This record gives sequence, structure tokens and C-alpha cells, in this order.
Amino acid sequence: MDRIAIVVPAFNEEASIESTISGIRKMMESSGIRGEIIVVDDGSTDGTSRLCEGSGAMVITHGSNLGYGAALKTGIRGTDCPLVAITDADGTYPVDRLPDLLAAMDGCDMAVGARTGDSVRIPLLRRPAKWLLRKLATRITGRRIPDLNSGLRVFRRELAMDYMHLLPNGFSFTTTITIASMCDGRDVAYVPIDYYRREGKSKINPGHFPRFGMLILRLAVLFRPLRVFLPVAVFLFAVGALKLAADLAIAVSAIGLSLDLFKHPIISTTAVIFLISSLQVLLVGMVAEALATRR
Repeated sequence: MDRIAIVVPAFNEEASIESTISGIRKMMESSGIRGEIIVVDDGSTDGTSRLCEGSGAMVITHGSNLGYGAALKTGIRGTDCPLVAITDADGTYPVDRLPDLLAAMDGCDMAVGARTGDSVRIPLLRRPAKWLLRKLATRITGRRIPDLNSGLRVFRRELAMDYMHLLPNGFSFTTTITIASMCDGRDVAYVPIDYYRREGKSKINPGHFPRFGMLILRLAVLFRPLRVFLPVAVFLFAVGALKLAADLAIAVSAIGLSLDLFKHPIISTTAVIFLISSLQVLLVGMVAEALATRR
């Protein structure tokens, strides 16, 4: 089995960092996994970094808080292991399932722990937003996505390096690598896992939802442009066609079916604008699709 680097981003996680590292180490010893544990302290102001000392993990420290994705990218760049696993430092993910994810990597580029197990503690307020984002991503990629942004996954390091210029510094790292991989036709496997109640306070808030949505749309324009532009073009054409039909109906009722119809401006400017706009959006989408295919 290839060596694996297990990257753990941490920001003010003194309540759980020791137990997380201990759990990872026990899992590696019991399953015979060879590799290293890399903790990236993302500018913590508590005792996170101090608690990592003597744990046997490699600790990389950011001078200031750069973000979840930035910490993951630092860890990925800091290893030469061909496989990389990521997990959170807050105790929410079952690290003992990493061997199952590694087993699922046979012939795949990435194996993701899907939070669809028997014990899943996702706050109720987040579930509608997560469902909507997952449906949007499924529409863009054309593939079923059980969990869009799970933080427990294993992937080939070269895959992450291919997308390093796209991967953001924030929480949307996992969303980006999932959509980019699927749009490029890479094999992604999903393994059902549990998800526990976190230790400490969550770093995600409702303000992240519109950012995730805009990110998905930007990735769609980059990888599958017509899946965005075509629905918009169809909508604009439908509105324009309905307005045109309404204009004709009003004109016929007022003037009657005669040659006098051609003597009056019966088609509104609104109908013309919507119809021309639909054509423009479609043409832009076709050009974008050609560029994406060439890429």
C-alpha cells in the first residue's frame, strides 16, 4: 500500500486535537497503514500548537489564520506521499473508517466519506442549504453526489496538485475538489460514514451559503458552461415568446386578422429584448463550452 499523509487543519481546537491525533495514530497502528500525520495549525490563539508537541505528528504553523483550504493546501504541499487523507480536528469524523476509504481507492482518484450513516449529527438549520447545494452540484456534474463537502476523504496527491490553482483558501475547498474531479470525469467513490457532534464551536455560519452557491456556479461556467447558459437562454426565450404571443393576441383582438396588422407596431420592445438576449446568452454559452472542452 502506498504511503499516506493524513492532513489535519486546526484552528483553536485545543478541546479535541489531542484525541484526534491519538485516534489517527491508533488507527494507523491497528490497520498497518504507513505514512505521516500532518497538523497544520492555522494561526491558533489557544493551546492547539502546544498540545501537538510530542504527539508524533508533523506540525506546520501559519502565522495568522488563512483559512481551512489554505491549511489543507499547506499540508498537501508539505508531503511527498502519493496519497493524502484529510479530516477535521474537532472529533466529528470517524477516523477509524480511513481503512475503508483506502480500500475504496482501488481504481479511483478519490474516496469520500458520505455522511449518510446511522449516526449523523448535522444541525437542522444547515440541512436545507446543504440539500439545495448538493442538488445544484448534481445538476452541474450530471452525477449523483451523496455528500458534497465531506471533510473526511482520501485522494491522490497529484489530483490535488492538478487543481491547486482552483482550490480556495476557505471552507469551499472540499466542494471545489469534488465538482472539479467529477466534471473532469475522474472516478470518485463514496463510503457511508457517521458524523458526530463536534467539540467546540463551529467555524461555519449561514453567511457561507451564498458563497458556496456562487462557487458552484463559477465552477459550472469553468467546466460545464452550457449547463448554466442553456437554462438561462431557454428561460429568456420562453418569456420573449410568451410576450410576443400576448402582443399578437392583443393586436388581433383590437385590429382583427387583416393586412392592417402590418401597418401597426404590434411587437413590443420587451419581447424583442428577451428574444435577442436568449440568442446572445446561448452563443456565449457555446463559445464557453468550446473553450472548456479545449481545456
